[in-house]
Amino acid sequence: MPHVLTSLVLILSLLAAPLAAQAPAPPPADAGQVAPMTPERLIGILLRLDPEAGPSSGGIGLTIADVPLVVFMDPAANRMRAVVPIASAEGLQADDMRRVLQANFDTALDARYAIAQGRLWSTYIHPLAELQPRQLISGLAQTVILAQTYGTAYASGSVAFGGGDSPERFRELMDELLERGDAL
Repeated sequence: MPHVLTSLVLILSLLAAPLAAQAPAPPPADAGQVAPMTPERLIGILLRLDPEAGPSSGGIGLTIADVPLVVFMDPAANRMRAVVPIASAEGLQADDMRRVLQANFDTALDARYAIAQGRLWSTYIHPLAELQPRQLISGLAQTVILAQTYGTAYASGSVAFGGGDSPERFRELMDELLERGDAL
């Protein structure tokens, strides 16, 4: 596993090198604060969640609950994005569009539905340096669950902002991933 981590870090470093010179360094952690998330830390967490994680489409591909997702990082812009493709955007009807927008308001929580490159995606976006391990794991789980519930519950977890309900199996996935990440 260490050679995979080294390879991923090298690939990401080469991709981000042109932008890195322009980016301000993340602020140092104060005493009692958790250190900023780095590409190396993020890759380590992803490998803990899926030991088979590796380079994919310019990011890091992994599988959670049999759902493939890709995580992209841009340290120079201090951003990360996790995405799961759901369906072609061309086939979306007005009712589907309305439902995903409603879900983005109350049941998608930290994950969101988005349209880009002719596809409907489930995505989680967060500033990289400020991202904490449990936030990352929760965001990835929500992204997977949101993709799984497209067409049914349109929810990213077991709670909804302002009410709502999701099947218990989604809470179990969230708990399992958070438990795996607790050792980080």
